[in-house]
Amino acid sequence: MTPEEHELLKRSIALAEENNDMLRSIRRSMRLGRLMTIIYWLVIIGISVGAYYFVQPYLQQLMGIYGGAQSNIDSVSKVLDTLK
Repeated sequence: MTPEEHELLKRSIALAEENNDMLRSIRRSMRLGRLMTIIYWLVIIGISVGAYYFVQPYLQQLMGIYGGAQSNIDSVSKVLDTLK
């Protein structure tokens, strides 16, 4: 093996090692990004479920009020129909 070939081989090995390090870094950052995305969505879903849990009694109360108002409106319309 000539000295030029030996030098090219050393440069190729160094370049391959550098590429390997970069690829490992990219893979590591992709895994971290995926993990952070999963945590982000879990937090969003958890906050949504928690907010619904705390707001649910108020929503049920409003639905009861709406149902009562609807029945009152139906009663008034029936009275008006009987007056005609």
